[in-house]
Amino acid sequence: MRCKINARWISLIVLFALALSAHADTNDEREVAYLIDFVANSGAVFVRNGSKHNAQEAADHLAMKYRRAGRYAKTADDFIDNLASKSSITRKPYTIILADGTEILSRDWLYSALEAYREQHTRHSPENPAAP
Repeated sequence: MRCKINARWISLIVLFALALSAHADTNDEREVAYLIDFVANSGAVFVRNGSKHNAQEAADHLAMKYRRAGRYAKTADDFIDNLASKSSITRKPYTIILADGTEILSRDWLYSALEAYREQHTRHSPENPAAP
């Protein structure tokens, strides 16, 4: 239980740090923060260079890559394509093992999550008040 609490705090600290960055008010920054949080809370297994990592380890790794190489991720799409879908060193694609055992490319999984996030936020945005 203690490990779970610490992992949640780490996730919150990472998200807070992202929010304080120079571009915190941009939609892209919010989308990247959402994706990192999505990974952290997914319960999925993240396979990176043949090694399996839990969801929190994966989120921590992606947050570290974003901090160090954010210049390659000006948008959430860039974040997925350039940082969150393959190893920067080996270029091997990252994969995700879902709860049902299905293994998919992290790129596809993250784009699906980003699409759902965008759809949800478009429907409820101030620019679209008449949407359900």
